[in-house]
Amino acid sequence: MSWQDYVDKQLIASRCVSKAAIAGHDGNVWAKSEGFDISKDEVAKIVAGFENESLLTSGGVTIAGTRYIYLSGNERIIRAKLGKVGVHCMKTQQAVVISLYEEPIQPQQAASVVEKLGDYLVNCGY
Repeated sequence: MSWQDYVDKQLIASRCVSKAAIAGHDGNVWAKSEGFDISKDEVAKIVAGFENESLLTSGGVTIAGTRYIYLSGNERIIRAKLGKVGVHCMKTQQAVVISLYEEPIQPQQAASVVEKLGDYLVNCGY
């Protein structure tokens, strides 16, 4: 399965995520959903935020030019929100899965789909 297939068939097809991307820890985007214009710099900031939470608490989480309010996270997960749009990101050994979801999708639904794929990638060595 290609990286694009993971985005399209595992994340977007679930209908629990409205936009998604998979990128490397270096910020390079490996695959993304149509119209999701996340930049290398934005991914790199998210990856840095897993290690240094203060970057996110002070500056928020910027994705595709929109700044989301950081809610919570740990060394593997980042959660953020702005209005009716939520963010759920998961870091694996080599990648980061970044997703946006919109109401009426509940945060737990998006989290479940993103983390299931993230755990699968970890088990495959990614």
